Amino acid sequence: MLTIWGRTNSTNVKKVLWAAEELGLPYENIPAGGVHGVVNDPDFRALNPNGLVPVLKDDDLVLWESNVIVRYLAGRYGEGRLMPADAGARAKAERWMDWATGTIAAPFRDLFWNLVRLAPEQRDAKAMEAGLARVADLLAILDAELARQPYLTGETFGIGDIPLGPVVYAWFALPIERPARPHVEAWYHRLAQRPAYRKTVMLPLS
Repeated sequence: MLTIWGRTNSTNVKKVLWAAEELGLPYENIPAGGVHGVVNDPDFRALNPNGLVPVLKDDDLVLWESNVIVRYLAGRYGEGRLMPADAGARAKAERWMDWATGTIAAPFRDLFWNLVRLAPEQRDAKAMEAGLARVADLLAILDAELARQPYLTGETFGIGDIPLGPVVYAWFALPIERPARPHVEAWYHRLAQRPAYRKTVMLPLS
């Protein structure tokens, strides 16, 4: 059975739990990070010297970095269900995985932390406003892609959709003014029909 360390309100942990649920894999989730601590314990640092979640243990294999774990689970257990067999199609899907962490994650963090995680007296209004504007602009890029195809993996749901799924859930759950992104919204509603998404991603924001 898989062991997954990480707190369930973490965007990066949600990716891994969601992938495991989509694949019907049994796993144990050990809360770690944030209020749970654990990440600075020597035993945990032996698994991930960065002291970050998520961490996956599958028999003797230990992995960290959320997108790597999603790729591994899809490749090892997916049997073609989440990862395209064609190299070009797979690369196009993985492009959105990297875009999620390399492009939209930072402004999304500025928005999310200032609205959800920080006490009012700690909030940086300028950073929050800049994050909101930047995420809205980036979602216009996503909207254009989703105008051409129903999922970021192509015609069917897969690995390309998983890293951005938790972001778009929070985007529509946050108390903010949102510009219209109709194809992103339609994609979000398609994701929300998936039981694994509702179980692992659509949790109260905290």
